[in-house]
Amino acid sequence: MVVALIIACEVGFWVLLALGLGVRYLLKWRRTSVVLLLCEPVLELVLFVATAIDLKNGAEPSWEHGLAALYIGYTVAFGHYTIRWLDGHAAHRLGGGPPPPKPPRYGRARARHEAKLWLRAVLGGAVALALLQLAVWYVGDSGDVSSLRAFQGTAVRAVVIYGLITLSYTIWPRKEPGGTDEEHRPATEKESVRS
Repeated sequence: MVVALIIACEVGFWVLLALGLGVRYLLKWRRTSVVLLLCEPVLELVLFVATAIDLKNGAEPSWEHGLAALYIGYTVAFGHYTIRWLDGHAAHRLGGGPPPPKPPRYGRARARHEAKLWLRAVLGGAVALALLQLAVWYVGDSGDVSSLRAFQGTAVRAVVIYGLITLSYTIWPRKEPGGTDEEHRPATEKESVRS
């Protein structure tokens, strides 16, 4: 039941997002679009309540409950970012606005961008850990909470791996092809003779 609800929430997220942006830019109904987009967090609330009721009714804690916590954490951390990103594209394609700025691809700017995204992942991981810990306390000694503990480890590992990838952008920044590196390299002997 919980997995089906997670899938329904994910589908609902994209349906509400498409409706909200379509109403905003095709029909020019800004207030209606705001109401539709504000319904997005209700989906996570429904998933949270349904998961709690499932545990309360005696369901054995399982990977499904852990997945629900990870999904809610991800949506809390990246939901608004995703909506804002797609809103910029919809404003450009459907509303005649300027093209949205692209994320930086090279150097320190890319490292800063990745660090901001990693901080979102930290937020999502913290939310998931908190929800999983609440579920562990809720179930108490009466049930097997090993799957919930395993998903806490999964959340921590995901954040650490993402952090290592982000750190790689800082340690080994991607260089722009034909950019500043080319301009600052020392001239070879042949180039010195020519000039």
